[in-house]
This record gives sequence, C-alpha cells and structure tokens, in this order.
Amino acid sequence: MEDNETNIQLINDYLTMFGYQLVFATSGFEAIIKAKETHPDLILMDIQMPHMNGFQATQQIRANAELAHTPIIALTALAMPGDCERCLAAGINEYLSKPINLRKLIELIRHYTMWSPNL
Repeated sequence: MEDNETNIQLINDYLTMFGYQLVFATSGFEAIIKAKETHPDLILMDIQMPHMNGFQATQQIRANAELAHTPIIALTALAMPGDCERCLAAGINEYLSKPINLRKLIELIRHYTMWSPNL
C-alpha cells in the first residue's frame, strides 16, 4: 500500500521481475478494502498515507480475523528514533525505511511467505 506513484512503479517493476503479483492501494481506507477482497500473502504498508495512515490501517487489518496474521512490512520515510518501535507496536512485523533496500525487501518477503518465485 503506497501513495507515491514513483515508488509504486519501482516496487512493482522490481517485484514482478521476481514473479510476485501485486495489488496496490493509495490510501489506508483502500488498503483495508483491498486486503479484505484479496487476502494477500503479505502486505507492504506505507505509514504516511492520506486520509488514514498506515498505523490505523494496520490496526484495522489486524482486527479482522481473516487477516490478523497476514505479515505486514512497513515501507516508510519515518526514520527517527522510536519509529520502528511505533510500527511494531501497531502490529507491523517488519520495518524498512525509505529509500528501500530492494534486496532486503525480497529477503523479508521470502522469509514471511516462504515463497521464492523464479529461483
């Protein structure tokens, strides 16, 4: 779930190159709706989104029994002391600050999904 078009395109190009299928949302509200519709294997969550931030969206996703255990990785510009802890306290499994290290992102996706396409 990301609201920046450049970041969306970069992440999409990189992850589809490895065979992953992505569904995008550009707000926290949309993220919740799409998560309920698609039941993803993993959610990439931007924290600073319009209308509803990633913390609020994560809390609502976690409140849904069908999505409560879906791994969530924060991709965020928040890089101040305590930001990682705030993400984890909100129910996020992992935290990556922007600019995103794409190799680290792939490692985390593989760790949480145990799925390595095209390898």
